[in-house]
Amino acid sequence: MPKAMLYNMAAKQVGEVELSDGIFGIEPNMPAVHAVVKNHLANRRQGTQSSLTRAEVAGGGRKPWRQKGTGRARQGSIRAPQWTHGGVVFAPKPRDYSYRLNRKLKRLALKSALSAKAAEGNLLVVDDLALPEIKTKAMVEFLGGVEAGKSILVTPEVSENVYKSARNIPGVSVTTATILNVYDIVNAKKLIIDQKALAIIEEVFA
Repeated sequence: MPKAMLYNMAAKQVGEVELSDGIFGIEPNMPAVHAVVKNHLANRRQGTQSSLTRAEVAGGGRKPWRQKGTGRARQGSIRAPQWTHGGVVFAPKPRDYSYRLNRKLKRLALKSALSAKAAEGNLLVVDDLALPEIKTKAMVEFLGGVEAGKSILVTPEVSENVYKSARNIPGVSVTTATILNVYDIVNAKKLIIDQKALAIIEEVFA
């Protein structure tokens, strides 16, 4: 059974926590992780790019010169794509890049990402991930004490003090156990989980 070190908010190790084999002890399926991360990034795309076609640019309604007899190539409009200020061929238009993956694949990817973090020793558990007040300095001291670096903090529910204390620290993000996603786990070096949040993860994703 995999284990993780248990810390307090003073960055002192106070014990070990046994992790669920079914969530933190599986053989990571990296193709599943890749598929879900790719899906996450695609779903985040705005898809708002837009250029003008020759039908949309201003001007060019009149034929610039007669069809024959000038010695020049025939032209129907000065807004054709080969002209300066002309329209764009196959111009990109707003589109939706999002697509869906089945729930079984997403759950496998999440378990794989969590298992990989646990196997690397980059998963830490905190007995009570909370702060009495909004104080970035206190959060920096805690993260420095556990040598966190780029990390994601997982709380059991939205904690304003934790969120506001961590939001200005480069490379640090905060999420809750119920909306934890594969991209956040893969993108972080350390995964720091509140002990109550760990229980929620093991209950929800078992």
